[in-house]
Amino acid sequence: MKQIRALQLTQYGGPDATVISLIEAPVAAAGQVVVRVHAAGVNGLDWKVRQGDVRDAFPLALPAVLGLELAGVVEQVGPGVTRFVKGDRVMGPQGGLGAYAELVAVDASKLALMPAAMSFTAAAALPVAAVSAWQSLHFAGPVRAGQRILIHGAAGGLGGFAVQFARRAGAKVFTTALSRDVDYVLGLGADHAIDYQTGQFEAAVEDIDLVLDYVGGDVLARSWQVLAADGAIVSTASPAILQSTPAGRRGLWFMNRPDVERLQEIANDVAHGRLQSRVDAVVPFDDLPAAIERNRTRPQLGKTVVAITL
Repeated sequence: MKQIRALQLTQYGGPDATVISLIEAPVAAAGQVVVRVHAAGVNGLDWKVRQGDVRDAFPLALPAVLGLELAGVVEQVGPGVTRFVKGDRVMGPQGGLGAYAELVAVDASKLALMPAAMSFTAAAALPVAAVSAWQSLHFAGPVRAGQRILIHGAAGGLGGFAVQFARRAGAKVFTTALSRDVDYVLGLGADHAIDYQTGQFEAAVEDIDLVLDYVGGDVLARSWQVLAADGAIVSTASPAILQSTPAGRRGLWFMNRPDVERLQEIANDVAHGRLQSRVDAVVPFDDLPAAIERNRTRPQLGKTVVAITL
């Protein structure tokens, strides 16, 4: 029986709740391919799942392999799959959890081919953050030219794409960021970058049509006061928005869904320099539990990617 390394969540808790262990290698079922994972993206949802913060939205039978997105090479093709052959370089969301492993079985319908010139680390940074940014931007309805949009967490992997997509749509883009990241966010196309270390965003903006909340907590709670009367807040950070939305206001909880065509389009734009994608750190597999914890405790600039198979 072939065994592979994987990062498993053994119980809900802190960094010690995850362990790199040996599990049985997967076999491709009908409609699936097995991918040898070269790189996987680290996401904020990792530590929220680890701590049990979103256990209602993501019920798990423990132990469970974590990880949301991957890039690698097709090693085995299951019955009924015609889009891929062994040796294809692919990227995509897992469509759930399980990407932090040396070999992963994935539904072929969720995968896209990597652009020829793109590295595995660059590709692993795209499937969740880039597609989620586009989907969450449009989740409350079509984005109109001149619409006033506030993006929290604008320097992160998700926020950085949202800034660029909102700018493309002709919106007026307001953002919050660390002092060190203000220039980076402005360089992505934001009209205004509010340094939240030196001031409060609610004193700087008003009449916001759409708030994209990629931070949660107190930031979400304070965002209601800057929202226009008919505006909406879309949160990827706090499912509790569904219970905490004030009467008469519009608050939406967003969850990513695979979109191969959108991912392929975004990847091509990144490969040809039409969109910026920042990978801030590439960590070895053994450092993955610590990298997930750093994602929780430190504001992110772009994405962290774990190298799984060199």
